[in-house]
Amino acid sequence: MRARFTANTDGRLPLYAKLRDQLGSRIANGEWKPGDMLPSENRLAEEYGVALATMRMAMKQLVDEGLLDRRRGTGTFVKQPAFRADLFRFFHVHDVEDPDVPVIPESRILSCQEVPLPPEVQKAFGEDSASHCIKLERVRLWSGEPLLFEEVYLRLPDFEELLSLNPKTMGPLLYPVFLEKFGILISSATDELSFGMATETSAKQLELAPEAPVAVIQRIARNPAGRVIEFRRVHGRPERFRYRVTLGDQPA
Repeated sequence: MRARFTANTDGRLPLYAKLRDQLGSRIANGEWKPGDMLPSENRLAEEYGVALATMRMAMKQLVDEGLLDRRRGTGTFVKQPAFRADLFRFFHVHDVEDPDVPVIPESRILSCQEVPLPPEVQKAFGEDSASHCIKLERVRLWSGEPLLFEEVYLRLPDFEELLSLNPKTMGPLLYPVFLEKFGILISSATDELSFGMATETSAKQLELAPEAPVAVIQRIARNPAGRVIEFRRVHGRPERFRYRVTLGDQPA
């Protein structure tokens, strides 16, 4: 049976980018779990009815993003996650046709630089913090559409070498990078949800009018010892934001 592209995939995207989103959806939905080997590129190309070269480009993008691992002479596998799924409560993206189907959005890092520590970040980091920190700005996209704009503040000197990393090698999830490159495990986080107005930068990146309403998520993340490692502020397009919580015991 030939696979199809879901209706919410942007038709303006290149074919390999559509395939990247579709394969990423299948990974996020658990069809291929961490450690599973994917079907061969030939088989997937036949399944989607595309050229082998196009499928290879889509697979390469997922490898470059850190979602897949190519093993010479063996195959392509879903990478083992180095993070806890519940740390992404407010950062899940779901298919518009099926809210129960999670997807993994693209990550585009816009800047990575050393900046003076803002007062609210210094308050979160505590008295032992340095006078400067690393600031990442990135946008999360699905089917080419911007969904989230993030400002991520990280401790110095813990993340000093982040300045020398190629942003294209970081992939869509930061916490696996923190563990793999810096040996820093994020084990808990406090998320605070509110609503506010877009800044000049977030409005531009989210393609919104100046001071348009946005969902605002503030995160303070900690290592196993309870030390605050990350302060993150996220602006999201309000019309794409939903909050759902299930209370009580669920039937088996």
